Amino acid sequence: MTKFFIDQHGCAKNQTDGELIVGYLSKIGFELTQNPDEAAFIIVNSCGFIESAKKESIDAVYSIHNNYPDAKIILTGCLAQRYAETLAESMPELDGVFGNGDLSKIGEFMKSLSKDSSAHPFQTFPQTGVCSGDRPVLFNYPASAYVKITEGCSNHCSFCAIPLIRGELRSRPQKEIIEEIQKLVKDGIYEINLIGQDLAAYGSEPGFEGNLYSLLKMISEIPGDFIVRLLYIHPDHFNSDILDVMKKDSRFLHYFDIPFQSGDDQIIKKMNRTGSRKLYVSLVENIRQLLPDCALRTTFLTGFPGETDANASNTLDFLNDIRPSWSGCFPYSREEDTPAYNFKGKVSSKTAQKRASILEERQAQITAEYLGSFVGKTVSVLIEEVIESPEDDLSGEGLAIGRAWFQAPDVDGSVVVRYDADDENQKKAIQPGNVVNVKILASTGVDLDGRFESLLREFPKKSEHKFIF
Repeated sequence: MTKFFIDQHGCAKNQTDGELIVGYLSKIGFELTQNPDEAAFIIVNSCGFIESAKKESIDAVYSIHNNYPDAKIILTGCLAQRYAETLAESMPELDGVFGNGDLSKIGEFMKSLSKDSSAHPFQTFPQTGVCSGDRPVLFNYPASAYVKITEGCSNHCSFCAIPLIRGELRSRPQKEIIEEIQKLVKDGIYEINLIGQDLAAYGSEPGFEGNLYSLLKMISEIPGDFIVRLLYIHPDHFNSDILDVMKKDSRFLHYFDIPFQSGDDQIIKKMNRTGSRKLYVSLVENIRQLLPDCALRTTFLTGFPGETDANASNTLDFLNDIRPSWSGCFPYSREEDTPAYNFKGKVSSKTAQKRASILEERQAQITAEYLGSFVGKTVSVLIEEVIESPEDDLSGEGLAIGRAWFQAPDVDGSVVVRYDADDENQKKAIQPGNVVNVKILASTGVDLDGRFESLLREFPKKSEHKFIF
């Protein structure tokens, strides 16, 4: 069998695309390897969202070309979709550029490369529908999976290149989503993370039957021991009716990922958003009134064209008003073909970074206070990995890393779980994919430190999915 290796970059949406690529190729006789030395093909699944991400993906191609000269290199993903022809012409290190349109065609494309070793083709497909299929390999820790419910975005925020890369919004049929979640739950997956460029927009296309509320209602009818997390809901379209569903079914985590980007009305308007600081504060208050135990994650974009010190100060005040559990702060990246690319009032990268640092410092204080509220309490934790103890460690204490419900994969902190490594029952309980009760002992930065108390849920020893992390 022809072996291939996949080098993943970018967000969770791109991750699911990589998992689909593995599924499509596995069906036609290709074999995934975790050792790039033995791969005939190396796929770089690229990100093209901002400048730093583009550079990371391009640098990966150069590095792979130097280290694995005998492998054919294929660039897929967002960067490949947006700049397919240009990259095919300008990077001789690439043997092919595929994009992220119809991923089901990846096998045909790779077979064509096998026949003609001198070709440097590029191929992209129209952005239609939402690609789906088998994902035998999940690039996650055990018991956790992403489920994509939308593709593309029609919000057209003035700074964002997503509509240029992934096209306008397309919603995935509800029946298809439900069937996938049912299969995952049957296979022992515990954490289902719903993803899309904007979950709030699900089903908003003309003629589409269903919306986010009806989808969650259908998910709530699925029997089983699992939890559901919603990632990325645009604040201008937040579906308040989902709060009732989430309150009635405790399997829906009270975790909200709402990217406000700014807390200044002038900048919010320039970003082509319809909300305001007042409306956003009210939204947070409404959520907390109904679900007082909720966790809130957001993002802020600093140095947007025309942003003044006063605008930045308003965003800091807004951060203090809403006190999110977590937030990410990113300096503005000027992306060609977006409306903001030609906006006047460029802010220096030094100033943008300084403003981001101010928000990050304040957020660190807020997060520390939030995490401190869990000290002394017992929380359920999904174990992700067990830390091997050094041979000369005679303490008898074992360590593992996991996440509580208020910690999303990759973006939030973790829980360090301490246990008695000489206790066979505890060793058996502390395994990746298991859910355990942990008594929180301390808060350390963005992480928590705790001690194992009891096993809540055991991950099946046999799973149809393979996990690579």
